[in-house]
Amino acid sequence: MTAFAEAVRCLRAQSTPFALVGAAALALHGIPRSTWDLDLLTTDVRCLDADYWRSIGTGGIEVLARRGGADDPLAGATRLRATEGSPVDVIVGRGGWQDGVLERAQPAMIDGIVVPVAQAADLVLLKLFAGGPQDLWDVAQLLGGEDTVTVATDVEHRLPALPAECARLWEQVHRVS
Repeated sequence: MTAFAEAVRCLRAQSTPFALVGAAALALHGIPRSTWDLDLLTTDVRCLDADYWRSIGTGGIEVLARRGGADDPLAGATRLRATEGSPVDVIVGRGGWQDGVLERAQPAMIDGIVVPVAQAADLVLLKLFAGGPQDLWDVAQLLGGEDTVTVATDVEHRLPALPAECARLWEQVHRVS
């Protein structure tokens, strides 16, 4: 079984809300971007404990967890890596507005598995939160699609829940697109 299939199985077995984010989610929204790993977002900090993943530890999948510091915007991340297939990063957010991303995620088929996928506006928020050059390029691409007005409206409605820096980045990117 792949690291992705095992990650999804384990998350579901423990009733952990999650959503596909990152390049794979962008691709499902029509933004092709190459990456080797798959990214899943959750706000369940149990995912940073070795015991959480115990059921897959014997399946040839390496589990590496790292916790974020007190000033880190993320609680941490856990990487699941098998000898074959793409690694999976389970990114653990700190809740609040990120819980809304998980609640609004819509199902899609990835590698034969139905998983929740973050909506386009929520991907924009996550990218603004990350704030790197590639992230801002991704935002511009998401705003270049057919549903630009709806995405922009949703972003502006949800943006007040994010740090002020995200609003500044939004103005910068939205003005250009």
